[in-house]
Amino acid sequence: MKYINKYLKYLKVIKKDSNYTITSYQNDLLELYDFNQDLLNIDENDVKEYLEYLYERKLNRNSIARKISSIRGFYQYLEGEGIIKNNYFKEVTSPKKNESLPKYVKNNDIEKMFLSFDKTTPLGQRNALILEMLYATGIRVGELVNIKINDINLYDRTIKIFGKGRKERIVVYGSYCQDALELYLNDGRRELEKRKNEYLFLNKNGNRLSDRYIRKIIDDIVIKCEMDYHISPHTLRHTFATDMLNNGADLMTVKELLGHSSINTTGIYTHVSNEQLKKVYQFAHPRSKE
Repeated sequence: MKYINKYLKYLKVIKKDSNYTITSYQNDLLELYDFNQDLLNIDENDVKEYLEYLYERKLNRNSIARKISSIRGFYQYLEGEGIIKNNYFKEVTSPKKNESLPKYVKNNDIEKMFLSFDKTTPLGQRNALILEMLYATGIRVGELVNIKINDINLYDRTIKIFGKGRKERIVVYGSYCQDALELYLNDGRRELEKRKNEYLFLNKNGNRLSDRYIRKIIDDIVIKCEMDYHISPHTLRHTFATDMLNNGADLMTVKELLGHSSINTTGIYTHVSNEQLKKVYQFAHPRSKE
């Protein structure tokens, strides 16, 4: 947030942009901050996932081009000031309409993914929990890798989540995730932990997993399940929100669970709810049937 504010001040004082232009930049950059709070350490994968996110919202070409332009200008400023070394938005061009990506994981596919693990092995138990936790809580991949054992309340089935900006919230998980968590804690994680480590998810050397490796795990699951579309950790976050809303959750609850600062950001997840409402109406209303 500090660097967004510095950039907005630069636009006002140095570039003398209009209040309308500055407000537009501010909205676009705060939306990016909602998506990834570690703005100074965004890499190629983060850029790719953010473009997916923009595609999924079905925005028109002009809106997407404006948002990318806002972000590109911000990162050019950071690079010029020596605040960052690598500007991964530099080469991003306006997305094409025919490149839109899947919005969420289909129900039969998510079940196929859950059944793909060998839960007799430490890595199989760990990977099963990764998928369960991403889908059960809707947390960001950067938040997942930073979960510590002490952040988990096994009795309440809650996890204290710290966003990369140290923004704290509580998320809830259910019985399937609980079963996967207990199996991993009592079995697989004990084998993976070579020395004392406070983080939940460990690699085979006993070190904390990186968010990049989490993405590779999801990619490997998709390949194993022979799916014909891309699924990322953010796709699972989107699936969590979509399924919650389609099954009766209110928008404010989903907003808090996702850790959004604005209800407008959460509003994108209602995109399939209208279709669900139509199905419910056709099923329930006596005059809707032929």
